[in-house]
Amino acid sequence: MTLKSLRVFLLMLFALLPVALFAQEDFSADIVNNKDGGSQSHARIYVTKDKWRIEGLQEGRMSGAIITNLATRMSDVLMAERKMYMEFPQGQGPAGQQMWSFYHARNIDDACGDWLKLPYNQGGTCHKVGSDSVNGRSAVKYTGTNSKGETGSVWFDKKIAFPIKWEGEKGGSGELQNIKEGSQPASLFEIPSDYQKFQLPAGMSMPNMQPH
Repeated sequence: MTLKSLRVFLLMLFALLPVALFAQEDFSADIVNNKDGGSQSHARIYVTKDKWRIEGLQEGRMSGAIITNLATRMSDVLMAERKMYMEFPQGQGPAGQQMWSFYHARNIDDACGDWLKLPYNQGGTCHKVGSDSVNGRSAVKYTGTNSKGETGSVWFDKKIAFPIKWEGEKGGSGELQNIKEGSQPASLFEIPSDYQKFQLPAGMSMPNMQPH
């Protein structure tokens, strides 16, 4: 994976991060993100308690992956083609420190408090709409407005305690499909032993990927 493609991959992944939090059940699922103009991006997510892995997909094949450990507050970006990885501690790298407070929202029946604590949501609003159904799964729907006045909605699955659908005012939307509950292989959340740590060249940094 080249640095250019890595940047594109990270931008896609961290567009999904504001809807992530601790899960109550292990599961895997397909992520379908609908973009403006009708195009879609696809990814695969694997979740186990306080860890998750997202794999970017291009033409059905993995184009890269990111492993996040919410307990240690560390993320590792895997570059399979180069057998290398990049590590980002809390407060550094893509998305930075802002994201972490929302990951710790454990009560899907009262998620507004955590959402409103995020810097880009301060001064906004949050409303629990109530129970709903998404692709046959029981969910709780919330609507909110951020500090810029942009509105959106998110549906939290009652069983896995994880967002399974989201819609933005500007047309962006997405959902989890093909959700399969069950234990996930521990190896998915570990850095392969034959990978080496990658260091960005002096003077080079990743793009600002904070939410907008």
